[in-house]
Amino acid sequence: MRIAPALVPAVALALPFLAACGKQQGPPLPKGGLVEVAVVIVAPRDVPAVFEYVAQTQSSRQVNIQARVSGFLDKRVYTEGSIVKEGQVLFLMDKKPFQAQVDAAKAQLSKTQAALEVAKSNLARVKPLAQAEALSQKDLDDATGNFESASASVEGAKAQLETAQLNLSYCTITSPVTGISGAAAQADGTYLNQTNSQLTTVAVLSPMWVNFSLSENELQGFRDQIEKGRLARAPDNSYVVEIVLVDGQVFPFTGRITFTDPAFNAQTGTFLIRASVDNPQGLLRPNQYVRARVKGATRPNAILVPQRAVLQGSKGHFVWVADKDNQAENRPVSVGDWAGDAWVITEGLRAGDRVVVDGGLKLGPGAALAPKEVAAAAPAAAAAKPRPPSPAAAAMK
Repeated sequence: MRIAPALVPAVALALPFLAACGKQQGPPLPKGGLVEVAVVIVAPRDVPAVFEYVAQTQSSRQVNIQARVSGFLDKRVYTEGSIVKEGQVLFLMDKKPFQAQVDAAKAQLSKTQAALEVAKSNLARVKPLAQAEALSQKDLDDATGNFESASASVEGAKAQLETAQLNLSYCTITSPVTGISGAAAQADGTYLNQTNSQLTTVAVLSPMWVNFSLSENELQGFRDQIEKGRLARAPDNSYVVEIVLVDGQVFPFTGRITFTDPAFNAQTGTFLIRASVDNPQGLLRPNQYVRARVKGATRPNAILVPQRAVLQGSKGHFVWVADKDNQAENRPVSVGDWAGDAWVITEGLRAGDRVVVDGGLKLGPGAALAPKEVAAAAPAAAAAKPRPPSPAAAAMK
């Protein structure tokens, strides 16, 4: 096949372009052919394991304040939503009907006591006469029966008086605990009975319960890590719970896990865990959403690398490693949890590996490196540090 003479110049011009397209272009190398990178040397060490969960606060003791007798509600004598003390009066009911019952019970007691004195004196007279056979045995039995009946009547009257006095005392409704009060459920002047006896609630603020849930998959994952030696329990299972508020501040008091539900919730598939934390200033309120950080567990011989060293590719996470010949090696890794600003690497790295932390974006496989060692990140004990209270938080105290 002959090429037309007119096409020869066009073909000659196209050949250099086609040759250039056939070559695979890699990342441009800097002057001198070496890529300067910062590396850290992998050194396994024990690091704290911190787990964070969305949690909700709950009063450790929420008391329903209810009317114990039926009657008219006279007035509310507390401020709704305020902190009330144990024994503080919250409501007053109309006492007049109950005071009348107390007066009637006192009068009945006096009457029965007078009848008892008569029966006692009569028995005292009949006894010696019956012993002298001046009176019959029937007269003695009647006198004895009258005395015992009068004595029983006195005891019954005393019980009625005590009941009337209790009912009268129930007209003054007090708080059995110190805590924050709720809204009044009944208006002044309402007639209270068994159907509308609920008046308000008082919730104890200290200690405060913090509830969070652990899924079945998470629990199984922890068990697997413990079996493989990647996770160690806290000594004596004594975990510390740190509370993080909605604005990111760390609550000044830590708590302890006091209850774990023995069964999974069938509806949510989670495992309820409860921590108890002191709340002396009342900063935490019931039903508030917070974050709970559980501390105490450790990761033995964990491998940490800075977050910026771990890259994401089409096949998953990977890092660049400087091999013994100072050439770039693409190393796939499996990442675990966060530890401060570093990743916990579960698979893919070993002690002594030199991991590229800066300069990895311009690397390709086999690139010649000029590595510069930098200090490795220190293990982080917590994801955040306590900060001074904000003015808004201080105002709530």
